Amino acid sequence: MSTNAALAQIFESMADVLELTGANPFRVNAHRRVARVIESLAEDVAAIVRRSPAELTAFEGVGEASAKKIVEFVETGSVAEHGELLAQIPPGLPQLLRVPGLGPKTVRMLWQDVSIDSLAALTAALEAGRLDGLPRLGPKTIANLKESLAFMAQSSERVRLGQAIPVAEAIVAMLAALPGVVQAAFAGSLRRGRETIGDLDVLVATTNAAPVAKAFETMGATIDGSKGAQESRGSAKRGFRSEAHGSPPPLPKVTKVLASGETKVSVRLDNGMQADLRIVEPSAFGAALLYFTGSKEHNVRLRERAIAQGMRLNEYGLFPDDGEAAPQDRGVKPVASKTEESIYKKLGLPWIPPELREDRGECTQPIPADLVSLEDIRCELHAHTNASDGSMSLEELVRAAKSRGFHTIAVTDHSRSSVQANGLSPERLIEHIKAIRAVEAKVGGIRVLAGSEVDIHADGSLDYDDDLLAQLDIVVASPHASLRQEPSKATERLLAAVRHPLVNIIGHPTGRIINGRPGLEPDIAAIIAAAKESNTALEINAHHMRLDLRDSHVRLAVDAGVNIAIDCDVHAPDDFDQLRYGVMTARRGWLPRSLCVNTWDAEQLEGWLRAKRGASTVTTAKPARRKPK
Repeated sequence: MSTNAALAQIFESMADVLELTGANPFRVNAHRRVARVIESLAEDVAAIVRRSPAELTAFEGVGEASAKKIVEFVETGSVAEHGELLAQIPPGLPQLLRVPGLGPKTVRMLWQDVSIDSLAALTAALEAGRLDGLPRLGPKTIANLKESLAFMAQSSERVRLGQAIPVAEAIVAMLAALPGVVQAAFAGSLRRGRETIGDLDVLVATTNAAPVAKAFETMGATIDGSKGAQESRGSAKRGFRSEAHGSPPPLPKVTKVLASGETKVSVRLDNGMQADLRIVEPSAFGAALLYFTGSKEHNVRLRERAIAQGMRLNEYGLFPDDGEAAPQDRGVKPVASKTEESIYKKLGLPWIPPELREDRGECTQPIPADLVSLEDIRCELHAHTNASDGSMSLEELVRAAKSRGFHTIAVTDHSRSSVQANGLSPERLIEHIKAIRAVEAKVGGIRVLAGSEVDIHADGSLDYDDDLLAQLDIVVASPHASLRQEPSKATERLLAAVRHPLVNIIGHPTGRIINGRPGLEPDIAAIIAAAKESNTALEINAHHMRLDLRDSHVRLAVDAGVNIAIDCDVHAPDDFDQLRYGVMTARRGWLPRSLCVNTWDAEQLEGWLRAKRGASTVTTAKPARRKPK
């Protein structure tokens, strides 16, 4: 575990203990905020401490007391106050806070009144009926707790972005088609493009809530298990892959209604996810969308701004503040509520894209005017054919890229050390280059770059010699093996590749798999500095299982002015559709179009390749330009 991840866990743990012992909510939230700041740092916090501990307090939310704890952890590997707090409660108590339906007050009551101090104790008490009749624990709550514990036993991971979006889009499409529905959208961390999410949040604006709630409760099939009309569109498991280009996403099936009310419905889906529906009046849709998109910290910033301007902001709208509670309940008319844009405007802010709403300076710093978008992407620079481990022939890949309006496709099949991926020997690569040239001439209208995804060996050397690399138009150098290297060795390894004069892009720099493996933990700041100096681009691998570089790394690279490539690592036709996840990650990192090599026209792109690798390695072409689909 990285220093940042370990330290973030400690601050989260301290916040949990403080909450359970009834500490001041301000103190609890302060610890959670520090945990979030540390977790989002692209640079290793230990490197910051070694350089200058005073830098820590420059991060908003990190005060002197928290900075001292951070330094203590870096120097000793622990935080004394953390141990002191843990000594005040049973070790299993914080786990109870992870149970849906159990808040801090209820957990504290269970601990102090009935001596329940762990998940095992809670399970035993539920089975024995010891909780019946206790405050906040009616029959329905008890039944839901049993269901939640069973669910937690079989599912502990958050869901990846690319698994959740197709499911959410299917639900939104179904609800949007219902009579009386004015607007429908998904919200929450999914709309913000976080790499993993917990629950699905769906928002609907309508004046007739009952049929919308009913449709949500019964989508996919009726609760008793009989087949419904929607089920034929596909199983929920199909929703956990990239959908074919242009095909409709599948609609999941509800297996249990967790809560049902006039404005909120919660269900469990057969893919294991929880989905929450909130129904609002059309006039309040913008305020609700803003509120339920979050993040919590961004919303706090907006509320503070509203208060400073004599107003009050909640999920119903932005209201004049007369000092009394709940203005919407007293018939006070909001000054803005229908759209997010109107609320931001009244607060004196530009509309802030959802991906940026993480309280990382978006309310105080200028947002890039040319923040990269999906429509900006004009080429794919990391793609595989059936010459290595792809499913498409060379010509199929080129035609697929051309059909999407790209002016350039780089063919980057694996190098020889990737035996499991049928990597190309030097002899095969030479023949492959010839085949690429022939296909480019045959298809026409698109530039086809002859490249390779070359393994970066553990010692930093590359998988082909320089004479062979010089025959390529583009080199994507990537780590695939030895992904448990210690950070210093991983840093040296990647620095060697970044500085290599024939390497254009560092592919998926850490090699991580989300919810799978952590990958390398190099000194990202050092990698970024070297990339800037050597004019090497760093890749955001857009596949939803990778998203590597991660968003915090992208932000650090953007601040340094480093070029970024957003690539789909194409192996099959559907993989082009992964692009959206890479773009969302790029936007979370504040990436402007000008720093994304995939947005450049063919002339600028090939000029960059020539500048890095030498004019003789790339031939200039001016293919027909098409607008991306």
